[in-house]
Amino acid sequence: MSYQVLARKWRPKTFAQLVGQEHVIKALANAFASERLHHAYLLTGTRGVGKTTIARIMAKALNCETGITSEPCGVCSACTQIDAGRFVDLLEIDAASNTGIDNIREVLDNAQYAPTAGRFKVYIIDEVHMLSKSAFNAMLKTLEEPPSHVKFILATTDPQKVPITVLSRCLQFSLRQMTPQQVTGHLNTVLQAEQIEYEALALNLIGHAASGSMRDGLSLLDQAIAYGAGKVEEADVRAMLGAVDQSYLFDLLTALVAKDGSTLLKTADAIAERGLSYEAALHELAALLQQIALMQAVPNALADDLPLREQIVAAAQAISPEDIQLYYQIALHGRRDLPLAPDEYAGFTMTILRMLAFAPSSAGHTALPANSHPPAVPSAPALNHQLANNPGSNHQAPRHPVANNLAANSPAPASAPARNDSPPWQQDAAPAAMSMPAPTPVSVSAPVKPAQFNGDWRALVVHLKLGQAGMLAQHSELLSYSDIQFNIKVEEVHRSVATRDYQEKLRSALSEHFGRDIALNVQIGEVQTETPADIHYREKQERQDQAVAAINNDPFVQTMVKEFGASIALDSIKPI
Repeated sequence: MSYQVLARKWRPKTFAQLVGQEHVIKALANAFASERLHHAYLLTGTRGVGKTTIARIMAKALNCETGITSEPCGVCSACTQIDAGRFVDLLEIDAASNTGIDNIREVLDNAQYAPTAGRFKVYIIDEVHMLSKSAFNAMLKTLEEPPSHVKFILATTDPQKVPITVLSRCLQFSLRQMTPQQVTGHLNTVLQAEQIEYEALALNLIGHAASGSMRDGLSLLDQAIAYGAGKVEEADVRAMLGAVDQSYLFDLLTALVAKDGSTLLKTADAIAERGLSYEAALHELAALLQQIALMQAVPNALADDLPLREQIVAAAQAISPEDIQLYYQIALHGRRDLPLAPDEYAGFTMTILRMLAFAPSSAGHTALPANSHPPAVPSAPALNHQLANNPGSNHQAPRHPVANNLAANSPAPASAPARNDSPPWQQDAAPAAMSMPAPTPVSVSAPVKPAQFNGDWRALVVHLKLGQAGMLAQHSELLSYSDIQFNIKVEEVHRSVATRDYQEKLRSALSEHFGRDIALNVQIGEVQTETPADIHYREKQERQDQAVAAINNDPFVQTMVKEFGASIALDSIKPI
């Protein structure tokens, strides 16, 4: 018998076997148990989180010979044939390779006939967002009012590309990415059942490398078993994954702490030798800096099994939070500007040299001994030793050199107090007469003023460049607003985009834009004015009408029509 890959062998066959999608499982299981069945479902989420798997389990729940159930038996003819991919009344369509209207029409023509062997005809359309506009239009009526024996289950990784007219006809379920701990736990179960020896740290590495996809995790596990000749060991997994080894990132941070430009450039050269792209290096550096900042602010937020957690803890102790935030912003801007650089190497080196140039003075840093070189991978004890020998490493360094110069040139008071090197929170308040006169503050840049709103809802929606929440904003009417609250209304037909998830995303975007906490109140009802989507459609239609009129009034076109009997294909006219 040929070998079956783990991702297929361990594909869940019941709702109970699914991992990490409890919110979806509960809703579907309750619906099937009470037989409250919708005619169309939409499953959204990134690759490898269970969209197709859930769709197949739903097909079994609908057609199991024991009846409509949330727990299909798995042994009847319908269940076994669905598992084997041979059930005649289950049709799986890959929209990525069947995008045209002819493919959809064939499906719709067959939908009118009663099922052959099952209770329902189930159509699973994967990557539905790849369908053409004409294909979507062709299926709208059938999708809204299909025959009673037909169920549609749509799946997509990009719901933003699905027309709102389709979304409003489906029950939508958003599948979450798996946490590294969920992936690791499932891999542990798989290896125990397969009786394969493994090391726990190796599974942790695979769980984090899977990036939220259970399928990717199982595929990497397959690869690790082959690489380790039947065993899964940490050293083999590190060697197999390659890019997951982030020691070069700690080399960069150590060189930044030591203000060692030479080591920074050597590390940049080493990145190319390892076959990594500089864009990926900046991406990984930003991710590491985020983990360090998280450790500084909320120490318990990082998982105990996180790879390199010890080094992250040491870096969080050795580098000030202000510097981490500065490096993070520079890394993001450097990655954004990388395509504009003369080449990737120049863009990357300028980014890390910018971190070095804009870093505060050395008074607030952990300095390495003179003529020493940073370790290749700084360990937690090493960084802790540096920190212990430099108690000022967590003090905030002077941020404005100009202010420092002013302070240096200021006349000293008649009786200056003795220098106190203890932290500010341990110092006693000194009498006013004995205090050093504060230097005149120098404004480096004007303070950022909170964004103001002039009542133009459409302009605000366009400016925010929202993701999924954009569908709610585009189809809503602004009723009223204040400094702390926005009241909007959405028509009943667009209720599906007014879910709590969409509302929270839109509220967060508004709060971030205005720099203060904004409350969002959403009402369902008839709108009285044009929504941003209505305005966009009207303007688009006006441009189309103008383009058609320009073609019809063109003298050359009129001559061709009049003298040669030519006709104008209106569908081919597109405004510039």
